[in-house]
Amino acid sequence: MLNLARRTPTALRDPAALPRLALTALALLLLWPGLRLSELDLAVFFQDASGSAMGSFLSAFWPPAHQPEFLQLLGRATLETLAIATAGIALALLLAIPASLLVSRALSLSALTRGGRPVWWAQLLRWPVRGGLIVLRSVPEIVWALLFVRAVGLGPTAGVLAIAITYSGMLGKVYGEIFESVDPAPNRALLLAGSSRLAAFCYGVLPNAAAEIVSYTVYRWECAIRASVIMGFVGAGGLGQQIDLSIRMFAGGEVASMLLTFLLLVLLADGLSRWLRERLT
Repeated sequence: MLNLARRTPTALRDPAALPRLALTALALLLLWPGLRLSELDLAVFFQDASGSAMGSFLSAFWPPAHQPEFLQLLGRATLETLAIATAGIALALLLAIPASLLVSRALSLSALTRGGRPVWWAQLLRWPVRGGLIVLRSVPEIVWALLFVRAVGLGPTAGVLAIAITYSGMLGKVYGEIFESVDPAPNRALLLAGSSRLAAFCYGVLPNAAAEIVSYTVYRWECAIRASVIMGFVGAGGLGQQIDLSIRMFAGGEVASMLLTFLLLVLLADGLSRWLRERLT
């Protein structure tokens, strides 16, 4: 009994404690240079001057503006923001869906007949499409917006094109990964039975991937709403442009009303995503 009691603490010791401690120490070691380079200084929030300045700034946000003329302007800006995000996502889908089918191996006949290993020329054809998607999503949408503002002028057109280009790269990459992650058995059975690739995709891949595709698309639509607001600061229209004008005029009540409207838009997108997932699952 004495020997058993002595062995009990050793038996209960976590064998992975030392590796976890080492990983934690490594993470902190890597995090510290990043904090130093970012010049993060949280002590500034506890200074008297900062507190009084922040308090006076936030007090200007109350009460939110609710004049009829302003609410009419807010309604137009909100509809413009929704139109920018929706049109941008719609244009992005026109490029993302074909590109995702090209980069995905789910419909590869060569991979099907070679035990999951596609032939070299099939891989060679996919790499240019993958590279194109990388280029499209590597440039932030606000940079595209700046370029299109110079090209087509101020207004929503620049925002729509910027969202379409950036999000086509994002959607194409994720769609291709979703197509490859679903159960391949129905798709393979249809292809081996002589079905066309389009029919195999519609009946073998899409039903299993529909819920995840719709959820991610609505999430990206929500991100596009946020992006359209940000791009408004560079002249791409929508709520962002109105927020920029109100901030320049120190109209805190108008900014508060626009931020509340933006919050409602995000809640709308979240509810739509949940409703669609429940309908498709």
